[in-house]
Amino acid sequence: MSVEFIWQLPGARDSRYADARRYKRAERLPSDAYPYGPQITDPRGDSFNYFDYLLQIARAADLTGFDGIQIPHDPQGDESWIIAGYLARNTRHLRLITEFEASRGSSVYAAKNAVSYQRFSNQRFAWQLTPGGTAAERRQLGDFVADEKRLPRIDEFLTVAKGVITQSPFSFKGDFFEVLEGGFQGPLGNNPVPKIYLGGNDTAAYELSARHADVHLLDAAPITELQPVITQLLVLAKQQGRALAIGLRINVLARESEEEALVDAQRFWQQADLGEAVALAPGLWSLPVTHTGVGASLVGSYEQVLAQLVGYVHAGISSFIFAASPHLEEAYRVGEHLLPALRKAIAEANGSVVAA
Repeated sequence: MSVEFIWQLPGARDSRYADARRYKRAERLPSDAYPYGPQITDPRGDSFNYFDYLLQIARAADLTGFDGIQIPHDPQGDESWIIAGYLARNTRHLRLITEFEASRGSSVYAAKNAVSYQRFSNQRFAWQLTPGGTAAERRQLGDFVADEKRLPRIDEFLTVAKGVITQSPFSFKGDFFEVLEGGFQGPLGNNPVPKIYLGGNDTAAYELSARHADVHLLDAAPITELQPVITQLLVLAKQQGRALAIGLRINVLARESEEEALVDAQRFWQQADLGEAVALAPGLWSLPVTHTGVGASLVGSYEQVLAQLVGYVHAGISSFIFAASPHLEEAYRVGEHLLPALRKAIAEANGSVVAA
């Protein structure tokens, strides 16, 4: 089984090393306090902004061997599609998993944008569609679709997008989207559909992924809780005659020793005022170590975290989206200390020959 490892970018802000408070790294907003002491002059001034910081993270992930980066949809952050385009020209190998909501507009126009992204990024663009936040949050963005209609809208969005990319002429009439004899021709025709990542924790979401997704993303939880869900997803996909990979979004805090990892995690939780952590399973804690939207974290030595992740692989996980804070420094740490050993352990378990 091939396993991919993705690094998540931060949204609108990130923390600094040894400081869990959130900053607009590389860019200071007028309301932000000066991050240094009065005796230190910041030579960057206004010459850099948050895009430069995101590029640093992406390059760190590229250099340390990650397979891709996940670009979250953050209502208070820069637009994920724009970030993907900016990073595509400055990275070589990373898949650009771009999160967005189906409310962004025409699925045909989104499909055309995606084909152009695929053409200039050497087929590295990928979609992660999300139903969006609460009703109040979505209305702030101009989305007034009822909660129960969000997944059907994603279903139609993907049906139309796949149709115009792969067929010409293509026609469709639904509740949200309508196309009459559409479809791309010329250089836009016959291009691959972006790899599709979906998520969700109920049967409707599982059925949607079985019909459309390449990867269904689960939230971090103990392996024993995920195993029946993995089985259900694979059965649903088989009924659709499709193959479906299972992914996991999980935070990691790995250090040389378990004691060091727990000290750093406790410091982060206290600085971020997150409350008391609860152990969900050995090495898996209920509180995040970063502002990622994932509510559980693996905390331990490199060897302990490695063993936990190999356990998830054996349970059927083949796509991991990792995050830790600060994202830049931790991308190097995880990429250099954890990924090589993890890939070696997986290859050995599969009986593959591992290069020295």
